[in-house]
Amino acid sequence: MPAHCQLTGRKPGFGNSVSHSHRRTRRRFDPNIQHKRYLLPSEGRTVRLTLSAKGIRTLDRIGIEKAVAVIRARGGRV
Repeated sequence: MPAHCQLTGRKPGFGNSVSHSHRRTRRRFDPNIQHKRYLLPSEGRTVRLTLSAKGIRTLDRIGIEKAVAVIRARGGRV
């Protein structure tokens, strides 16, 4: 599963884990990715989106129709 948001484009960040003795090892900060299903009234079907928690809040604010338009404009498949 790709760990990126279809709406906001959030991807994993990379950095270091720092132990008590200050040794550093590489780590990955994954976004909070969720799979959500939404009803798309204009097409009469449901769509399944991979969204971050912030992407879900953004979609609630702008609406499913505009969100799908943004994803398609970016070149994503819905």
